[in-house]
Amino acid sequence: MKKIIALLVSMTLSTGLLAQDDMPKDAPEAKTSVTQQTARVGGKNIRYTVTAGTMLMKNDKDEPTALFGYTAYVADGGNRSDRPIMFAYNGGPGSASIWLHMGILGPQRAVVTDAGWSDNGPYRRVNNEYSIIDEVDLVMIDPVGTGFSKPVGVGKGEDFWGVDQDIKSVSEFIVQYLTENKRWASPKYILGESYGGIRSGGVAYYLLNNHMVALNGVVLVSPFMEFATGFAGMGIDLPHVMFLPTFASTANYHGALANKHDDLPAFMAEVADFALNEYAPALLMGSRLSAEKRREVIAGLSRYTGLSEEYWDRADMRISEGQFSKELSRETGVTIGRVDSRFSGNMINRLGESMNYDPMTTSIGPGYLAAFMDYYQNDLGVADVGNYTVFGNVFGAWDWSHAQPDLQGFKLPIPNTAIDLEHTMQQNPSMRVLVQQGYYDLATPHLATEYFIDHLEISDELRDNIEVAYYEAGHMMYIHEPSMKKFKDDLARFVRGGDQD
Repeated sequence: MKKIIALLVSMTLSTGLLAQDDMPKDAPEAKTSVTQQTARVGGKNIRYTVTAGTMLMKNDKDEPTALFGYTAYVADGGNRSDRPIMFAYNGGPGSASIWLHMGILGPQRAVVTDAGWSDNGPYRRVNNEYSIIDEVDLVMIDPVGTGFSKPVGVGKGEDFWGVDQDIKSVSEFIVQYLTENKRWASPKYILGESYGGIRSGGVAYYLLNNHMVALNGVVLVSPFMEFATGFAGMGIDLPHVMFLPTFASTANYHGALANKHDDLPAFMAEVADFALNEYAPALLMGSRLSAEKRREVIAGLSRYTGLSEEYWDRADMRISEGQFSKELSRETGVTIGRVDSRFSGNMINRLGESMNYDPMTTSIGPGYLAAFMDYYQNDLGVADVGNYTVFGNVFGAWDWSHAQPDLQGFKLPIPNTAIDLEHTMQQNPSMRVLVQQGYYDLATPHLATEYFIDHLEISDELRDNIEVAYYEAGHMMYIHEPSMKKFKDDLARFVRGGDQD
C-alpha cells in the first residue's frame, strides 16, 4: 500500500496537481533553522549565517532516500564565488562530526581537560578563537546513521553503510549542497578525520569522475587510508611495524622507558629506523630468523616500548595496540588510551588482553555532547532535534569491500582509498593535500600515515603538493591547546596556499 501511495504522489507531483504542502503527513521532510551569528576569530569579529538541520536526499527516480544532517557556516557579505567552502566530517565508520565541530573547526568549542578526566558538569563551551570560519565557509556533515542523519522513504541502511555506499552518498550530498546554495564557482575543500581519510580518498575521486567537481584541496586528519596497515593482530606483519613508534612515544610519555626522550621528533625518527630496518625484516624472516638476531630484535622492542623481553618473546614479537595498552601499566591497574595514548584510566579486568573502554572517549565525550546539544538548541534554535547519534551502530553491518579505480570495477574485500587519492592527484594536478597527524595516536599511527604517503605512485612534482604537519598529541590533536593553535595555523596556511613550517 505504501508503494502505491508513493507512486500516486510521485505521478501527481509530476503533473503539477499536488502541491508540496499537500504531501502525505508521513512523507520525509527536511527541516532547518537559520540564524545570524557573530564570533571572535583571529582577532576580528566574523558575522555569518548558520543553517542547521537536515537535507532531503533522493535517488535517480526522485524517491526520498535519506535525511542528511548538517550545519553550514557562511560568512555574510563578499563574493561567494571567491570564498572557499570546506566540507568536513569525522570517521568511524559510524562517528558523527561532533568532534571536529565542537573541538576545532566550529565557532564554539567544548571545554574539556587535556589528557585527564573532565568534570561531570556544569559543562561549558566557549568562543573558539581557533575556528576556521574566518578563512572558509564551513559545512559540517553527519553521514547517514550518525548525528540526526537517517535513511527515509525507500532508503535502507545497507544503501549507505559500506565503503563505496558511503563515498557515493557523501559525494552526492556535497553536489546537492553546491547546487542548492549556488556554490559551484567557489574553491572547494574536503576535510576528514580518521575513517574520514578512507572516505575522503574515495570522495575526491568520485566527485571528479562522476560529477566533474575538481577539489582545490583535501585535508586528512589522523587518516585511516588502508585497511591492511590499520589493524594489528590479524596475521599480517605490516601493522605491527607501523604501530611500534607510537608504542614508543606512549611509553616515553608515561615514564616507562629507562631514559626519558625530550626531543620527540628525533626519538620517533630513531624508532622508525629500527622498525623499518630491524623489526620488519625480522618479522618477514619468520622461522628462518636466527636465534641471535631474534634476541637482538626483542631487546630493541623491549628498550623502545617498556614491555619486558619475556612478554615480547611469548608474543612472538607481535602485539596489538589493545595488548600494549593493557600491558604497559598492568601492574598499577591502569589502561592507556587508544585514540590518544596520553590519556589513562582505571583498568577493567586486569587479566584481559584487550581494552574494555577508551579513557579518552569517556573523559571528554560527555562534555562534547552536552556542549553541542546546548549550542544546537539554545544558540542555533533547532527544535525537535531528537537523539543525536554520536556513534552509530553501523560498524558490524559495514560493507568493507571497495572497487579501486585501478581494478576496472573489481571489488577487493578490504579498502585502500590511497589509490583513489593517487588517481585523483594524477587527474587533478592542481589539487593539494594536507595531512595532520599526532604522535600519540594508537588508532591511526603516524608511521602508517607516512607509509601510505610514501607508497603513492605519483611524480615528484605531484608529491610536492602534499604537506604533512605533526603534533605532540593524539588522534584528536586539537584537545591539546598548543596543538590546537598549530592545527589552525597549519590549516589556514594551507587554504591560503602557503607552505607549512
